[in-house]
Amino acid sequence: MSIDNDVYDRLGDGWWDEHNPLNLLHGSFTAGRFEYFRSILARDPDGLRVLDIGCGGGFLAEEFARLGCRVVGIDPSAVSIGTARRHAAGIDYLVAAGERLPLRDSAFDVAYCCDVLEHVTDLESVVAETARVLRPGGLYFFDTINRTLASKLVLIKVAQDWRLTRMIDTTLHVWDMFITPDELTAVLRRHGLRVDELTGLGPRRNKLGLVWDFVQTRRGRLTYGELSRRMDTGRVRGLQVSYMGFAIKA
Repeated sequence: MSIDNDVYDRLGDGWWDEHNPLNLLHGSFTAGRFEYFRSILARDPDGLRVLDIGCGGGFLAEEFARLGCRVVGIDPSAVSIGTARRHAAGIDYLVAAGERLPLRDSAFDVAYCCDVLEHVTDLESVVAETARVLRPGGLYFFDTINRTLASKLVLIKVAQDWRLTRMIDTTLHVWDMFITPDELTAVLRRHGLRVDELTGLGPRRNKLGLVWDFVQTRRGRLTYGELSRRMDTGRVRGLQVSYMGFAIKA
């Protein structure tokens, strides 16, 4: 079974629509990630040059722009880039892939990949390009999915395979493409990026309530946006399903 990355073209005009499955990645996901990333920025972020690799509809790009950062967002989906451009001015959006960034060396203070690394077929190239465009001492924020039995149960079986709870009728994820923390740390190290911290990322809603919310969403009784908010996604203790962190360019 191959991953369906074309879904971001098919549904990419509705990233900001709460009834669109892609809006699940907003709500508490955007808030939880951004709260953590913002806590790492030790100084005033105003004027920082920030690169969003795999920006989708611009959820996180707009958060960094509100801080006063100069944001560039890239995504291989032209439909998603069109949506991001229409939703917010002042952000430079480009149709491009992480494996080949049309950007100069050492151009950014911060780069990040969220909901991206587990979708790419050439992780080494994406990380190498990210490292190339970061200045020495620059920060790399990331999150991805761990390859464990827990992630197979939650993100493959419950969220994708089971008819009563799956969020969308396509293959959003392939378990073999998930990345363990040790694997990601090794790849980052090979390209001059030193991991400083890893922490869990996940829903803080109780498990039974979460499964019920999935069922209700599948039945059309909850929007994807409301489901995301109810999940209360953010920093959690365990790395068994998803994790996030940051690295520093040597």
